[in-house]
Amino acid sequence: MTLHTDETASADIARFLKRLQWGLVAVALGWVVWRLGPVLTPFVLALLLGWLGDPLVDRLERRGRSRTVAVTLVFLLMSLVVALALILLVPMIERQIVTLIDSLPAYRDWIIGTALPWIEQRTGYELVAWLDSERLIQWVREHWQQAGGVAAAMLSYVSRSGFALVAVVINLVLVPILTFYFMRDWDKLVERCAALIPRDHIGTVSRLAYESSESLGGFLRGQFLVMLGQGTIYAVGMSLVGLRLGLLIGMIAGLISFIPYLGATVGILMALIAAIVQAQGFDWQLLILVSLVFTIGQLAESYVLTPRLVGDRIGLHPVAVIFAVLAGGQLFGFLGMLLALPVAAVANVLLRYAQERYTQSKLYAGEKPEIAMTGGSGNRIIVPPSTDRAPDAGDA
Repeated sequence: MTLHTDETASADIARFLKRLQWGLVAVALGWVVWRLGPVLTPFVLALLLGWLGDPLVDRLERRGRSRTVAVTLVFLLMSLVVALALILLVPMIERQIVTLIDSLPAYRDWIIGTALPWIEQRTGYELVAWLDSERLIQWVREHWQQAGGVAAAMLSYVSRSGFALVAVVINLVLVPILTFYFMRDWDKLVERCAALIPRDHIGTVSRLAYESSESLGGFLRGQFLVMLGQGTIYAVGMSLVGLRLGLLIGMIAGLISFIPYLGATVGILMALIAAIVQAQGFDWQLLILVSLVFTIGQLAESYVLTPRLVGDRIGLHPVAVIFAVLAGGQLFGFLGMLLALPVAAVANVLLRYAQERYTQSKLYAGEKPEIAMTGGSGNRIIVPPSTDRAPDAGDA
């Protein structure tokens, strides 16, 4: 008896040490990602693009083409889509930016002459006075000692911005190159990763990896189409109703619509302000038309685009999506926001697996097994095996 107890204790200690080891590996990996975030960003983005393109490459391979030829065709297709998007969108965005710059004096006059006085009347705070030129000059004189520090900080920021611009250019060059190589060697990468998994867990890990890939792949492809469709509805609709900045606002709303409700909320606020400034007052017809465009966009997203293109592939509540994106950005910056949804999708699959294991464990079922029976109404009735009587339909 003592020997059996010692063996059980040793096995428990061994399992605990193994889990502790994997936990330390996860912590170390998180620390490395945090430290190397700016360097890893183009690699992660290229990895995601390569992963998204791999199914199409595999399909072309099954039709008799070599891996290199299939990757080249998919890469050229992706490059063509990006080039067409730039050719079509850049001129329109340029015109919208010119329109925005020309409208800036009107926005300034509306903020100083209408918005701030309205806020002052309802809050009691003096806001317009702070924008008076003499008061601003007086404030600078009183805080001139901090001016040197501010100037130095601005100079340092400009210097860092120059290096950041160089890094952006390098990343733009790196991403397509890395994407090509990731797509070409994707199957080899998967095989090498699978070879490192302990053989006792290869079945479980393969199942979880497949479920994560299917869930996340379907979600990302569908969500991209939803963003494109919703942004198009907003941009075209607001342009048709006569909002001069409708195209720019619609594109911004579509781009950030991957965060539930944020795109529509930010977009309609920007559109209403743009409509008020454009009309130099409350043009109720324009305001109603703009609101109608966003209503149609939201209805289309809720009842047509998301159910047909995304469905419930990722299985995450909108609050969980918002939290994942904000937490990723807070912890790892842009890289964290890029990884937020993939990590959340994988975590959701792991949580479902943990729930499945928990419901099959003794902790959930107890020491005595229970028998599941079906009553007359079709409801499941759980009774212990020692019960003397069988349940009838009246128990349901």
